[in-house]
Amino acid sequence: MPSAQVLAPVTLILGGARSGKSRYAESLVESQPGAWIYVATAEPGDDEMAARIRAHQVRRGNRWTTIEAPLDLAGALRRAASAEGAVLVDCLTLWLSNLIAAGHDIEAETAGLTAVLSELAGPVVLVSNEVGLGIVPDNPLARRFRDQAGLLHQAIAAVAPSVVWVAAGLPLHLKSQAA
Repeated sequence: MPSAQVLAPVTLILGGARSGKSRYAESLVESQPGAWIYVATAEPGDDEMAARIRAHQVRRGNRWTTIEAPLDLAGALRRAASAEGAVLVDCLTLWLSNLIAAGHDIEAETAGLTAVLSELAGPVVLVSNEVGLGIVPDNPLARRFRDQAGLLHQAIAAVAPSVVWVAAGLPLHLKSQAA
């Protein structure tokens, strides 16, 4: 776990499935004084996903305040962010899946999220799965998701002073600017 540090206003943490990105993100937020807010984008659509959500909740314990935001992430961040604490969003790719399934305009939602990130009063850490490293998906929906995830990551990385890649639980700082 990192020692106490000043977080950048926005930190994007990318990695593959089970790479340790959520644990790393949690440790960054837990190094901060004040309130720890967890903005959850997952919805328990089946028993396996419900078990994953419970495992994350148990790991965080009751020191965290959880806000459910499967669709209105920008609004949740506006309400949750404060100078007295740090916010963790886990995760952007689940949020993207929810938006696609609900028929939302992904470009508009991405623009709204990037705009809000520059207005927040306290630091926010965003977690997302990098899905563009494998084979080209065999169906249009999966290709659309992969492409939209890549564009979302690029948009967030452009406004985030800090971008970290996590593999095997190890952080690699891709972009670091003074907070």
